[in-house]
Amino acid sequence: MSTHETGRLVLVGAPLGNVADASVRLKTVLHSVNVIAAEDTRRLKRLLSDLEIDTDADIVSYFEGNEQTKTGQLVARLEGGDDIAVITDGGMPSVSDPGYRLVTAAIDVGVPLTAVPGPSAPTTALAVSGLPSDRFIFEGFLPRKSGEASRRLAEVAHQSRTTVFFESPRRIEATLAQLCESFGSQRQAALCREMTKTYEEVRRGTLASLLDGARDDPPRGEITLVVAGWDGPDGSEATPERLAAEVEALEETGLPRKEAMRQVARQYGLKRRDVYEALLSR
Repeated sequence: MSTHETGRLVLVGAPLGNVADASVRLKTVLHSVNVIAAEDTRRLKRLLSDLEIDTDADIVSYFEGNEQTKTGQLVARLEGGDDIAVITDGGMPSVSDPGYRLVTAAIDVGVPLTAVPGPSAPTTALAVSGLPSDRFIFEGFLPRKSGEASRRLAEVAHQSRTTVFFESPRRIEATLAQLCESFGSQRQAALCREMTKTYEEVRRGTLASLLDGARDDPPRGEITLVVAGWDGPDGSEATPERLAAEVEALEETGLPRKEAMRQVARQYGLKRRDVYEALLSR
C-alpha cells in the first residue's frame, strides 16, 4: 500500500514505439504502484513483458470510451491510499489521450500528482520536421465534421507559429485537402508517421505535394502533421473566393460580419473595402 495519507497519481510517458526509449523511472513506477490505468491493457501487458517488469498492480482499462465512468472509481482508490499510474499507448497521458479528467479530479480532491517525463509525438515530429520549432501550436485531432474542421483551420491559418496536428491514415487525404484550402497549397509541411517505429517515415514538402503523395502512396500508421506558420500577407493567396470563404467561416462562429471582415483584412494586410468587394463578387 501507499505510504501517503492519500495515494499519488503518476502520469507515465510511454514509448511511442521503440521500447528502448523507456526510462528507468518508468520501470520503477510500473513495478511499484497499486493500480495501472491503461489505454489498452493488451499493449500494456506487452510493454511489461518486453521490459521484464514484474508487477502486482491491478491493471484497469482506462480509455476515451470509459474515461468518464472510471474516473470516479480511480479517484476513490487514490483517496483510499492507492498509488495509480496512468499510461497510454504512446506519449504523455492527457495530451490528446486519456488522463485529463483524472488529473482535474485528483486536483479537486487534493491528491498529489506527478509525471514520469517521456516521449511525445508532437515534439518528436516537430524536432525532425525541419520547420521552425521555437514557437508552435498543438491542435491535436481536427473535428470530424467538415464544417467544424474548416472553422478550426480558419482560426489558425494565419498564425506565424508552426502548427502540429494528429491525424489517422483514413482521414489524412481529406485533411491535407482542407489544409491546402485554408492554409494555401504552397505552405511547407512535414508528414511524420510511425515515429520511432520500424517503418518511421518523414515526408517533407508543400501541402500540395504531400496531398499528391497521400493519394499516390497512402501513408499508414499513426500520423503527426507539422505545418509551417504563415509568413505574412501574400497577394497571390488573397483571392476573392478565399477572402469571402474566410469571412463566412468566421461568421459561422458567431462573429458579426463587420468584425469578420476586419479580421480577414488585417490578416492579409488589406483594407476592409477590399474584403467587402470580394464578398460582393461572389
